[in-house]
Amino acid sequence: MNIPSQLKYTKDHEWVKIEGDIVTVGITDFAQGELGDIVYVEVETVDETLEAEEIFGTVEAVKTVSDLFLPVSGEIIEFNSSLEDEPEKVNSDPYGEGWMIKIKCSDTSQLDGLLSADDYKALIGA
Repeated sequence: MNIPSQLKYTKDHEWVKIEGDIVTVGITDFAQGELGDIVYVEVETVDETLEAEEIFGTVEAVKTVSDLFLPVSGEIIEFNSSLEDEPEKVNSDPYGEGWMIKIKCSDTSQLDGLLSADDYKALIGA
């Protein structure tokens, strides 16, 4: 299982890439594996400002639909529109082409509360 050490993680199985106050978010390799084949990603919150832990979208797999939770407060500035036609990128490349949103983080101190790769490994028992 792939858990890149340079990323941060949430207990809800999202990964977070931090570049200044811009945060890229997707779901982890573990999450996509648990969900199975992803058939649809819905994010209708672009240009909205949400609080941490609010639902920003959903990911639909063959057998289930899961909510996606914002890891930090901020404005959603971009959705990976390639997922509209190729949602399977979340399965094949969850940390690369399968990224979901970019957020302009309004409170960077919230980033300190995210899990390290080792903490996330402990959470999922890896």
